[in-house]
Amino acid sequence: MSNIPANQPFAIEWHDNIAILAPASEVERMSEPQMEKVAQSVLTPLREKPPAGLIFDLAKVDFVGSFFLSFMLRCHRRVKEADSRVKVVVAGPSARVRELLRITVLDSIWPLFNSRTEAVAELAKK
Repeated sequence: MSNIPANQPFAIEWHDNIAILAPASEVERMSEPQMEKVAQSVLTPLREKPPAGLIFDLAKVDFVGSFFLSFMLRCHRRVKEADSRVKVVVAGPSARVRELLRITVLDSIWPLFNSRTEAVAELAKK
């Protein structure tokens, strides 16, 4: 389970060589400058230690906006630049997030899983 300290909008966890990005609910209300600061704190570790798989665990988020979608795309691009075979998936999206990913067609590049456990199991099949 994700342990996100109250003062941190994101937890970056590792399951073997799979990176799990788990945002806290406050990312729903972040401004662009705040999201940019968070993005840098997440993108740097992804650059320094490229994962074999990336999971966006959105279980604690009910809604995401354009800043957050942009952040997700930047993370996707960062891990794909290191290794084009890296799988990127979304775990635990709410009904609202699922609909947004469907409308933006991002669900065609990021498989959706009901839980982190399912996503880890899928990426660990490699």
